[in-house]
Amino acid sequence: MSHHPSDPCLAPQAAPPARSLPRRDMRDAARGPSDPASAAVTGLQSQQATELAQRYELLERLGVSTVASEDFDELARDMAIKAGFAYGFVNLFLEEQTFVGLHQPPVDSGYVIVGRTMGRDHGWCPEVMVRKKALPLHDVHASPRFSGNAVVDAVGIRSYFGAPLIHDSGTVLGTVCVIDPEKRPLDEARRIRDIVINTGVQVMEHIARAPVR
Repeated sequence: MSHHPSDPCLAPQAAPPARSLPRRDMRDAARGPSDPASAAVTGLQSQQATELAQRYELLERLGVSTVASEDFDELARDMAIKAGFAYGFVNLFLEEQTFVGLHQPPVDSGYVIVGRTMGRDHGWCPEVMVRKKALPLHDVHASPRFSGNAVVDAVGIRSYFGAPLIHDSGTVLGTVCVIDPEKRPLDEARRIRDIVINTGVQVMEHIARAPVR
């Protein structure tokens, strides 16, 4: 895997702080439903609040912590290494996207260093949550629908593969995904997608087996 130190977005830093990934401007959420479109947004927010409450209830019942976990970090690392990607995530959809499992390059690698959270409406994982099936993007710029994304600009991402974490009850807890600044050949898409899906299965088996440490 190659990277480009000459690119200012990926230039090495002496002690780079974890970059907070994009968040929606909360002023938008404070605006009242003054038209049908705003009313639709309010309805969506109500649905999301209900789903969030169900998610928390299930996580509490299963004994799953919502903070960073060594077990989930290991699963994220294994997934990223197998796929050949720079970043791997086990992501719970809470008030924010919360990366309870995270793998990323070393701080002196020249890659962007990210934090453990991101706004709920950024990245491609929200699409995975809605569709409830894997989303393979070997080149995010190949699809106009998915190329316009704040994460592309913040981290310089060119490829994304994600899969949902679905409990037997039907509740979608979050996602697993890998991202990378390099696009991938189309003929590798199935292999990478399968790695991500299989990691999602492992995460759910781990959740069902015992509380994480």
